[in-house]
Amino acid sequence: MAKIKVTLVKSPIGYAHDQRDTVKRLGLTKMWRTVEHEDNESIRGMLHKVRHLVKVEDSTEGAAAR
Repeated sequence: MAKIKVTLVKSPIGYAHDQRDTVKRLGLTKMWRTVEHEDNESIRGMLHKVRHLVKVEDSTEGAAAR
């Protein structure tokens, strides 16, 4: 399954509690930290909710090595 990289580029301080919780549940605890997730509908829904706070990239390093 495809993977995506998610980076927190803007602080969730000052935004709604549900958006802060979504950022935390994505595993993003500090600014400019990057986490990798499976690309599925539930993760995409979470990313859509906080799209103004994160940067999303395709993780292609693993696919290139295979």
